[in-house]
Amino acid sequence: MGPTWAGRVLRAALSQAPRGRRAQSALAQLRGILEEELEGIRGAGTWKSERVITSRQGPRIHVDGVSGGILNFCANNYLGLSSHPEVIQAGLQALKEFGAGLSSVRFICGTQSIHKDLEAKIARFHQREDAILYPSCFDANAGLFEALLTPQDAVLSDELNHASIIDGIRLCKAHKYRYRHLDMADLEAKLQEAQKHRLRLVATDGAFSMDGDIAPLQEICHLASQYGALVFVDECHATGFLGATGRGTDELLGVMDQVTIINSTLGKALGGASGGYTTGPRALVSLLRQRARPYLFSNSLPPAVVGSASKALDLLMESNAIVQSMAAKTQRFRSKMEAAGFTISGANHPICPVMLGDARLASCMADDMLKRGIFVIGFSYPVVPKGKARIRVQISAVHSEEDIDRCVEAFVEVGRLHGALP
Repeated sequence: MGPTWAGRVLRAALSQAPRGRRAQSALAQLRGILEEELEGIRGAGTWKSERVITSRQGPRIHVDGVSGGILNFCANNYLGLSSHPEVIQAGLQALKEFGAGLSSVRFICGTQSIHKDLEAKIARFHQREDAILYPSCFDANAGLFEALLTPQDAVLSDELNHASIIDGIRLCKAHKYRYRHLDMADLEAKLQEAQKHRLRLVATDGAFSMDGDIAPLQEICHLASQYGALVFVDECHATGFLGATGRGTDELLGVMDQVTIINSTLGKALGGASGGYTTGPRALVSLLRQRARPYLFSNSLPPAVVGSASKALDLLMESNAIVQSMAAKTQRFRSKMEAAGFTISGANHPICPVMLGDARLASCMADDMLKRGIFVIGFSYPVVPKGKARIRVQISAVHSEEDIDRCVEAFVEVGRLHGALP
């Protein structure tokens, strides 16, 4: 019995040795592939480093390794509510009353009264029938198309839609059409081609985050009506500050009653923490609660996030004074930068892309802006198309006119230093 047992152990050890060497060889191969890929990113000048902030979010922040305060011009903190004292207090109160988290998805034991209250508030804000919360708007986009559309249907998407819309559409089995950016003639041609399908859904960003331009929703809704299509709008870079009362691009362009579905975020203007949502017809929201995979298989939003976002919405619905201050500040930055000789992409949106073209130039200029006390980030491929690198500046309601002027002055200095200006 002893020799037999020993023989089995020996044979097992011998059989494991080659397997172990193969595993090590595969790991070494993987490391080689990854290092080559990473070196290619560095060599192309598109490496993205993460600067470490050591303070709360706001117009003035502190950055690890940089002495003194820094003016922040690259946050999605459009209304300055990320560190608003009432928003913070509401988050603390929800944390104390409802706990740190639910340790559950919504349909098991993860729905609290504050979740339902916030969903109802979102629906009222957008003047829709119902709303459903997600951990992020990326999840909302991932959940919508697959749950709604079948192989009998079609989705028509702007070619420059956000990555989350593109990924969400990839998950569904509908026929997929892509129309040229903001090109209504091409959209009409695609709608004509899609007439053979059961449902037709036009999907667009309301405001495009890399270029700062706004979808022509009046024309889109007209074509949708003409060809029997539904309209979906992602409002992440519009909710809270576009339109007379901050309802978004559909309010701005007067088509609130013609847009069927809105997805948006709580992680930008509405407190900046996390969370996303879909709002629209009640039957659609009910279907998403049954079928949307990111909703069914993700933990509920933490109470502190829910409390903060709810208070941010309250502040917005109480007064539109913050919203009204955005336009003047945005126009001040754009006009001064263009007068200095820079090209600023997009419409009158607080996203102000300073177009530079070269990835290295964008990265180096952003680094030198930080040395002058201005926090901005260079964007290059694959975030934007090759040859269209830029520094994306974002104006916040809590920036002062002096802050904006100082940012422009720093751009002029750095632009001349790097040959971007004469």
